[in-house]
Amino acid sequence: MADTLRVLYVDDEPPHLDIGKLFLEESGDFTVTTAISAPEGFQQLKQEQFDAIISLCQMPGIDASGSLLRCGHASGRTGIISDEVQGPI
Repeated sequence: MADTLRVLYVDDEPPHLDIGKLFLEESGDFTVTTAISAPEGFQQLKQEQFDAIISLCQMPGIDASGSLLRCGHASGRTGIISDEVQGPI
C-alpha cells in the first residue's frame, strides 16, 4: 500500500474539523492533522511536513492573503486548498 498524503486542516469551527478529518481519512488515502486557529496551524507547520493544507481564507486574527502566504513560505512544496465563501450560500 502506498503512503498516505499528510494534510493539515485549519478551521476555527471544531465540528468542521471533526467531519472533514473523518471524511478524508475514511478513504485511507489521507492522514489529517487539525488545527483550530491559524497560529496553531503555523505551529504544526514548524513541527511537521505536509503534502497539502486545507484552510479557511479568513479566521480571527489573520486575513486570507497573510494566512496563505505564511503557509506557503513555511512549507515550501505544500499545496494549498482554500475556501473563499464570503456570506450565505
